[in-house]
Amino acid sequence: MKQITSIQNPYIKSLVLLQEKAKARKQTGTFLIEGQREISIAIKGGYEIETLLFVPEICSESQTKQLASNAELIEITSAVYEKLAYRDSTEGVLAVAKTKSTLLSDLKLSENPLILVAEAPEKPGNIGALLRTADAANLDAVIIANPKSDLYNPNIVRSSVGCLFTNQIATGSTAEIIAFLKAKNISFYCATLQNSNSYHLEDYTPPTALVVGTEATGLTEEWRDAATQNIIIPMQGEIDSMNVSVAAAILIFEAKRQRGF
Repeated sequence: MKQITSIQNPYIKSLVLLQEKAKARKQTGTFLIEGQREISIAIKGGYEIETLLFVPEICSESQTKQLASNAELIEITSAVYEKLAYRDSTEGVLAVAKTKSTLLSDLKLSENPLILVAEAPEKPGNIGALLRTADAANLDAVIIANPKSDLYNPNIVRSSVGCLFTNQIATGSTAEIIAFLKAKNISFYCATLQNSNSYHLEDYTPPTALVVGTEATGLTEEWRDAATQNIIIPMQGEIDSMNVSVAAAILIFEAKRQRGF
């Protein structure tokens, strides 16, 4: 079995680039997953694991083999692990995994889909929270319009606590996604202040997409003009918006309530 003890090893340096640079992830079609639980969830979600790197004092060879029996195993030192690990907690195992397609055409939807669309979310923590909410509601898909962040950014991987791997995710431009929804006869409801009905008055039992924008600027005019209906969550305090993941959760679970959970 291969062993790597130096943080100056060229392969380790290439993995550091995977953590730090979206360009490296795009060029290689790979990214890093940290921790036994997340690796297991990724495998269950159909992600292909190329390599497992483990610290034998923390995660034994037999434990590591159980995660992905077909992956190459590399034994590393604690120093090498600390160079690669993104989280403070130590689990002693990392995986090099292949990224998945995010094409709209690759989405596999049910006959009566419920979808979340988020336009240009910028903060990895918000994207992670949106993915956690989508997993909790067992949505058909999450679609990100005009993405600002690489999906496999380690902050998104971490903040989603594995839900990056449990959701179907696609990306595209606003125009592409609107065309996709219309072609599939999916009604879409845009959360916005302008020309809106209260969210609880709409019927989300047919094929539905719920669309949210950023807290700073909201949804673009293109979404607002094309919407089946604009919707609003009535606000009773001093501010006129809330965290995007909280707003999305309110809308999603109203749709789930209407559908009988």
